[in-house]
Amino acid sequence: MSLLSHLAREEGGHVVLTNDELAGALKNEVRTLLHLISKVETPMLDFRPTAKQRSLLELLQYLTIMGPIHLRAVMADTFDMDAWRQAWTAGKANAKSLNLEEMTAALGAQSGLFAELVRPASDADLRAEIEMFGHKASRGSMLVSLVLNHYVGYCMQVFLYLKMCGLEELSTINLWAGMDTPRR
Repeated sequence: MSLLSHLAREEGGHVVLTNDELAGALKNEVRTLLHLISKVETPMLDFRPTAKQRSLLELLQYLTIMGPIHLRAVMADTFDMDAWRQAWTAGKANAKSLNLEEMTAALGAQSGLFAELVRPASDADLRAEIEMFGHKASRGSMLVSLVLNHYVGYCMQVFLYLKMCGLEELSTINLWAGMDTPRR
């Protein structure tokens, strides 16, 4: 069962999710991501599972730009591939200049963007069909598949990187609840 089917209910073939529920789900994924990032120690940033995979540093740099760029593209009146490419190129260059503290702050600021762009959206805005990357879907569906699902997947990747870096004390509660295991 996909994340979408867990989060949304089907009604007449349309995904129904309120803007507050969607903004809240996005905010929760960023909160979980920030919890995981709080476990990162500077030497871990160079870790990469294999030579061709991103390092932890590169993964965190990607996360500083992925959500905002995709979110703005989905919420725009029309998708402009050239504008998206320009935003990605500029964002990637900026992300490469950030240290861990600055990346953490940039990720933390994303919650405000959800409030700014998603919460004011009407049901009609979220149901409006848009086309991105050759795929047509409702704006709400694109927000779930292109933004929310990416956060979920990349939180898992950060969690796994941290486990591979030797943080054996991390458990699934760190990943799914964004908190340390309560001490008894």
